[in-house]
Order: sequence, then C-alpha cells, then structure tokens
Amino acid sequence: MPECYNELVDIYKMLERHYKDMQDMEFTIQEGKLYILQTRNGKRTAAAAIKIAMDMLHEGLIDEKTVVLRVQPSQLDALLHKQIDPKAKTSADLLTKGLPASPGAAVGQIVFRADTAHEWNENGEKVILVRVETNPDDIQGMVAAQGILTARGGMTSHAAVVARGMGKSCVAGAGAITVSEANKTMIVNGRTFNEGDMVTLDGATGEVFAGALTVIDPELSGDFDELMKIADKYRTLGVRANADSPQDAVVSKKF
Repeated sequence: MPECYNELVDIYKMLERHYKDMQDMEFTIQEGKLYILQTRNGKRTAAAAIKIAMDMLHEGLIDEKTVVLRVQPSQLDALLHKQIDPKAKTSADLLTKGLPASPGAAVGQIVFRADTAHEWNENGEKVILVRVETNPDDIQGMVAAQGILTARGGMTSHAAVVARGMGKSCVAGAGAITVSEANKTMIVNGRTFNEGDMVTLDGATGEVFAGALTVIDPELSGDFDELMKIADKYRTLGVRANADSPQDAVVSKKF
C-alpha cells in the first residue's frame, strides 16, 4: 500500500514538526484509506531522549534551551553509570524489585558481612553486599562491594546515601527478601540463595536478577558530550562536592 505508506510518513513528519517531539502514533487502514486514531509524545530510554533532543536541535525544530529541558536529570544520572545490556534483560530471571536507591548496574557473588566482602574483594572476587540494612560499621565492605542490596531502608537510608556518594549501585528496601546472616542465606519468594551465588543489581530501576547479566559501560561522548556543553552555556548554578578521599574527588569531578 505505497499510497497509504507515503501518506503516513507525511503525517508523522507534520505531527513531529507541530508537537516538536517524537510521536507515538496509532493508526489503521480500512478499505484502502488511512485513519490516524491518536498521537502522543512517545516514551523513551535515557539514551534515546538525548538522541531525539539532539537530532531535533540539528533539524532546527527546537532551540538549545529546549534541548536541555527535554532530558530529565534522572535520565542523565542513569547514563553516567554502568547499565545492564538491554538484550540480556529480555531473558533475565527477575527475583524482586526494591527502591532504585543509587543508579548503576552491579554483578557479583552474594556476601552477608562487611569483613567477608573486604576479604573476598582482596582475593579478586566481585561481590554484592546483602544486608537487612547497613550501618557505619559496614563501610569497609561497602567500599569493597560492586553493589549493595538491603531488605529494609528507603531512599535516604544509610546504604542509599553512602552508595550514591560512592557512585555505586544500590537497591534498598527490597521487602521480598529475607536475609539470614547466621545461615548465610537470602530467601526470595521461596527461593534460597547462598553466600557465593551470583546476582545482578540494577540501581536505576531497583530490579534484582538471579545470575550474572552482561553489563555495558556508559558512553559519555557524541550527543551526550554536546548536550553537556550546551547545558554549561545556560547553567546558573555552580556545583561543589564534599570529598573525603582521593577516590571521592575523582568520582565528584567525573560526575
């Protein structure tokens, strides 16, 4: 149906120019005639939000200030950290979901004590520190771990605040998990996981997966780099960081 197809292309271009945003359109074809049922601004991933905004800037549809407003801060935050490969997520074994306390993907073996996390890390193992909730005594293990998972606590809990300061993945308040430090087990919806079992955390969504999923590094170049330069042109705030160590200073500067 080349005539209907060409008409659909013309209409989507017209709607995109009118709304100045990527459209999610519904249409039907009946007896050779095209009907547009509805249109709305389309949902998008963080990477897609940047791509769409920059493409529209280059096409002259929107200006630089609009570009900056089109990408949400939470989307940028997610892009600054490692992410689970979207292809790996399609067949992943989702165990439970907690609060997305600190973005980033983390893969490692479950450990239940801070000193164990430190010891295993010293031996070259990647670990996920699993606790009912963390406290200041756990800091050595939190530093050693790839990510932190807690059964209790919110977005301002000790685990969440410390993990965000370190730029480390954290899922907090995952109420479906039962942690037994004495038995070195984590029970999730009737399934038992022992110390040493692999899990994957997605701190941007709060999802916890069984096994080791493929993780991809952030790509902070191209459109992302251009967007940051535009943001710098219009920003009116300065940002200062509280860094207690050389590592904190490096992470702060990077962010």
